[in-house]
Amino acid sequence: MRAGLLQPFTNRMDTYTKCVQNLIEEFERLPGIGRKTAERLAYFVLRSSSDDAMSLARAIRDVKQKVRHCKDCFHVTESELCEICSDPARDCSTICIVEQPKDLYSIEASGSYRGLYHVLLGSYAPLDGTQPADLTFQPLMRRLRGDEVREVIVATNPNFEGEGTALYLREQLQTFRNLKVTRIARGVPSGTRLEHASKNIVADALEGRREMES
Repeated sequence: MRAGLLQPFTNRMDTYTKCVQNLIEEFERLPGIGRKTAERLAYFVLRSSSDDAMSLARAIRDVKQKVRHCKDCFHVTESELCEICSDPARDCSTICIVEQPKDLYSIEASGSYRGLYHVLLGSYAPLDGTQPADLTFQPLMRRLRGDEVREVIVATNPNFEGEGTALYLREQLQTFRNLKVTRIARGVPSGTRLEHASKNIVADALEGRREMES
């Protein structure tokens, strides 16, 4: 056997064209996607019809060009206000604070909440370099300066960062004397995220929320 026959297999990257290599590397940048999965996704695109591949490309383009944050709550929307903020049937006296839009979806799926939301777009994590100015704390404070909001539900995740964010919020909200500040109950397992909890667990956590003590 000639030694050169084994040479193409010593570096798998040599077997890909530049375009395929680029596609694999882009997929590999996605959260939770390793090298093997990135390769499978790239080959899926290669096997797909041109129409299907272009449909995927257009969907990605449209998300980046058309989706924005709601000017009031910072949920994702394609308009100035999201569907929740623009819904006159929602209870404007209650605001539920979550870290990310995906947490909002989890609460909405439970069907147990009809108030408004505020999305922080992250959690207060000074060890990771995330400071209050990096989040939407100041827009939240502006929303609370009126007399309409009577309760704020802190629904940050029950992990280290989420608890730190909840404590920071409690301190900041103490200046609003007539505002009730509650925390979702421990129905959501400690150390997890709202997005991983079932809708029944989320509903129970909201139902059993307790007022945060100063």
